[in-house]
Amino acid sequence: MTTKILIVEDESLLRMLAVDLVEDAGFVALEAADADEAIALLQTNSDIRIVMTDIDMPGSMDGLMLAAAVRDRWPPISIIVVSGKHRPTSEELPEGGVFFSKPYDLRKMTEQLQEMAA
Repeated sequence: MTTKILIVEDESLLRMLAVDLVEDAGFVALEAADADEAIALLQTNSDIRIVMTDIDMPGSMDGLMLAAAVRDRWPPISIIVVSGKHRPTSEELPEGGVFFSKPYDLRKMTEQLQEMAA
């Protein structure tokens, strides 16, 4: 079974680039433009294994709040947080969460996704 990865990014071009990265690595990509869309997808897709979220997003919660919600409600899901503006502290990241600064290294991101999917 192919690993499903949920990409949460409000900027459509960056979301498309992340989808390409995920699909080129052999995974199935699901997309959400904000945390509310992401939560709806998580509630209806029990086979999502990794959430990759930007920090800065419009809507009811930012990416760090979404990451905390995912950790609370879906503990087995791995979490990658990305940002071009913020560098969260280890206390701000959910347990087991990984941070990548934008623009992220495509090879390193692919390796991280493969490690989390294994």
